Amino acid sequence: MKVSIITVCYNSEKTIRDTIRSVLSQDHGDIEYVIVDGASRDGTMSIVNEYKDRLAVVISERDQGIYDAMNKGIAAASGEIVGILNSDDFYEGNHVISDMVAAFKRDPQLDVVFGDVVFVQPEQLDQIRRHYRAGHFQAWKLRFGWMPPHPGTFIKRAAYARVGGYSLQYKIAADYEMFVRLLHVNKCRYQWINRVIVRMRLGGVSTAGIKSSILLNQEIVRACRANGLYTNLCLVLSKIPFKLTELVRRPAP
Repeated sequence: MKVSIITVCYNSEKTIRDTIRSVLSQDHGDIEYVIVDGASRDGTMSIVNEYKDRLAVVISERDQGIYDAMNKGIAAASGEIVGILNSDDFYEGNHVISDMVAAFKRDPQLDVVFGDVVFVQPEQLDQIRRHYRAGHFQAWKLRFGWMPPHPGTFIKRAAYARVGGYSLQYKIAADYEMFVRLLHVNKCRYQWINRVIVRMRLGGVSTAGIKSSILLNQEIVRACRANGLYTNLCLVLSKIPFKLTELVRRPAP
């Protein structure tokens, strides 16, 4: 199965090399790597161009934000399966993509496969600060603010074709709204695999602080209601005590 990996980036010279290397080191034999840059003004594209012979598609132009860039990447992709890896994240080992492909092969009816992610401090990549374990996820929990970890999720390109692209009406929760369309509205079949998929640096837009958290939860409510899934802010905030356990949980050795 051909897998398209999409990395969107903007002024990512400090981290993009780790991301690229983690994709190029995967042991799956059929990977199409697509990089979509938002016209970076630092050395990002110089680093990307060092690997251009191993990249399938490189786009560098101004965009309307991260979700617009993701849509461009999906439009350029030709793989049966699509994964999106942010430019400050990297895969947890060299077998991630082959493990995901194996899950799709075991059940050809699957549209979505996801695993866990761990968060690390940018200056301490070997020290886990939070473990986002997704094994408990069920689609009905979307109304309570739960979602699979987006960087740890692989989606069939045919499913994207059915449900449409990421909405540009959301600043930081368009991935959540996409999951609502995929799993609630369109009832796409999904499966969790018990392994860490991605190591994420803390400090991204959705983990940047209290203001981002407030906006994220407000957008989650809006995303649910826009797709006929009833919720309210109290229901969404009820997940906070459970989310705090992620700070002490660690992956099994």
